Amino acid sequence: MRRSAPQRIGIGLAALGIAAWSFFPIYWMIVSSLRTPQDLFARPTFLPQTVTLESYRNLLEVTDYPQQFRNSILVALIVVAITLVASVVIAYAVTRFRMPFKMLIIGSMLYAYMFPPMLLAIPLYGIFVTLGIADSLFALVIAHCTLTLPLGVWLLWGFFKSMPFELEEAAMVDGCTRLGSFVRVVLPLSLPGIVTVAVFSFLLSWTDYAYALVMISSDTQKTLPVGLASMVGSFELRWGEVMAGATLIALPLFLMFTLLSRYFIQGLAAGATKG
Repeated sequence: MRRSAPQRIGIGLAALGIAAWSFFPIYWMIVSSLRTPQDLFARPTFLPQTVTLESYRNLLEVTDYPQQFRNSILVALIVVAITLVASVVIAYAVTRFRMPFKMLIIGSMLYAYMFPPMLLAIPLYGIFVTLGIADSLFALVIAHCTLTLPLGVWLLWGFFKSMPFELEEAAMVDGCTRLGSFVRVVLPLSLPGIVTVAVFSFLLSWTDYAYALVMISSDTQKTLPVGLASMVGSFELRWGEVMAGATLIALPLFLMFTLLSRYFIQGLAAGATKG
C-alpha cells in the first residue's frame, strides 16, 4: 500500500524518535565514562568538555574487573557450547524420532523457562551446597544452562520441525549416513536458528545478575554484573568507573550483534513463523 509523503515523514520521525529514546541511555553511559570526575558532578552537558580515559585506567588497574571479565567470558562461552550441543540433540531427537510424551518434554521445558530466575536460584544453591560445588564457576554454568537450554530447544525444535525430512532422505539415498545427512544438510540449513540460540545464550549468561549473586560469594569467582554492582558502596560511589565498566560489558554484545545480525534476524523471523 502506497503512503502519502506526510505519512512517510510521520513514520520516519516516529521511528527516529523511538531510536533516539532507546539509544540515549547507551550514549549517556559512554559519554559519562569519558568525563573527568569533576565533570560528572558538574552541570551536565550533552558532550563532554574534557575527554579522558582515567575511569577506564582506574577500573582496570585498581579493581578486580579484569579477573571478573575473564570469569564472565569463560562462563558464557561454556554455557553457549553446552546449550548448542544439548539443544541441537534434543530438538532433533524429538522431531525425527518416535518418542513418548515428546510434546510434554517440549512444553515442560518452555514452562520451566517462564519461572523467575530467583525462584530457581535458592533451590539450585541448596543442591550445589550438598554436592560440594557451591561458590564455583562450574555451579554458575549449570545454573545458567537452566535458563538457556529451554529457549534453545524451543527455537531449534521449530526449525527442525519445519525442515522437510525428504532433504535428509535424498542425502541418504546419495550415500550419506544419518549422521552425515544431519551434518551436511540439517545443520547448514539451521544456521540462523543456531546463531540465534548462541546469541541468546551468551546474552543471558553474560548479563545474569540473580544467579551470580546467589551462587558466587568469593571475590575471585565473581562475574561482571555482580562485580560492577559491588562497586556501588554506601560511602563512595565512583560513577566514572561504574560507567566505564558498564560500557565494557556492553561492548562484546554490540560487536556480536553487529557481526551476526543477519543470521539473528533470520532466526527470529523463522522461529516466529514456522513450526
